[in-house]
Amino acid sequence: MTNVVVVGSQWGDEGKGKIVDWLSERADVVVRFQGGHNAGHTLVVADTTYKLSLLPSGIVRPGKLSVIGNGVVVDPWALRDEIAQLTGQGVPITPDTLRVADNATLILPLHRELDAFREDAAGAGKIGTTKRGIGPAYEDKAGRRAIRVCDLAEPDRLAEKIDRLLVHHNALRRGLGRPEIDAGVLEADLKDIAGSILPFACSGWSLLDQVRKAGKRILFEGAQGALLDIDHGTYPFVTSSNTVAAQAATGSGSSPAALGYVLGITKAYTTRVGSGPFPTEQDNETGRTLGERGREFGTVTGRQRRCGWFDAVLVRQTIRTAGIDGIALTKLDVLDGFDEIKVCVEYRLDGKSIDHLPAASDAQARVEAVYETLEGWTESTEGARSWADLPAKAVKYVRRIEELIGAPVALLSTSPRREDTVLVHDPFQD
Repeated sequence: MTNVVVVGSQWGDEGKGKIVDWLSERADVVVRFQGGHNAGHTLVVADTTYKLSLLPSGIVRPGKLSVIGNGVVVDPWALRDEIAQLTGQGVPITPDTLRVADNATLILPLHRELDAFREDAAGAGKIGTTKRGIGPAYEDKAGRRAIRVCDLAEPDRLAEKIDRLLVHHNALRRGLGRPEIDAGVLEADLKDIAGSILPFACSGWSLLDQVRKAGKRILFEGAQGALLDIDHGTYPFVTSSNTVAAQAATGSGSSPAALGYVLGITKAYTTRVGSGPFPTEQDNETGRTLGERGREFGTVTGRQRRCGWFDAVLVRQTIRTAGIDGIALTKLDVLDGFDEIKVCVEYRLDGKSIDHLPAASDAQARVEAVYETLEGWTESTEGARSWADLPAKAVKYVRRIEELIGAPVALLSTSPRREDTVLVHDPFQD
């Protein structure tokens, strides 16, 4: 048995929630290792739909332990509300099923406000942030002035830590023409929310070390996608954390040796939310059809996603940077009924052929996709649970993707339902 790391291989929204939920049946522990409540996962279990933002997808599985790692930025009010929502849907959440790393950074109301102030002032230069305070919270973490989960357990020292934080934030707010933060109000708010969060707090790295030594299987769950990585994504249109598989170790306090098979969740076409380059985008009837069939609206924001053809160049690139061993191909059924399906096989930049997306944002904006056209299929793939259930042309499409990206398909998802999954290779058996 091995541990498994799940990451998105595109710009997020690849269907990680369902795949992590499906894999969590084989795992003992599910760990979130980066991001915050800007990442949405939708799980469909029987007739019930669960919408998660911060909680690991394994939380809906009885008998599993879910851990929010130190690499996650935690909005304690959002976490409290999400726990209440899931509890209301019949999911029991206690310290026996959920733990939160005590060295995780907190997202505060001032982070959400600053996020919105900046984005609203950016005009045409907007990054496309969800305005949930993720970036500002990570800035404070790097600036060594953040309030962390463990600080809630020391209420007598909160005031001095808040004062240090507000030296920075009130200066920013004055510069933006915004009112300053009242330290007393923030302190009272934190003391009020502490009782909702501290029962779940623990030494995350120590807990995971014990779990690993006991031979338990760990599933590391990433948020967003590799193309939104702060270092390896389409900068500056990225998130504020590392989203590649290596972050699973840093963001959970686990040894790199604890990481095993890396599964890249990959949509059978391409989508993106917000601003930034998108070489295969179809701002036309094809894109609208993909969006309608795939119900391409964000779980967290409700924003409509931009849609386009599968980009093999980008996925091949993220397989290298994210260390992906195999992919879980999702939403194949959305392509049902297309007469022709296009796949980007290379780029042209200023008249020259290139095999990767360049780092410079100006060059990224000028990249042109070069396509290969494949035959579509008229039969339905929705609900297929074996290769034999798939049309021959759909199988041919999947096999061509494997060739182009240089990685095998380990899982194939044909609907949002748990059971509609074709298992080719069990990552836990690697």
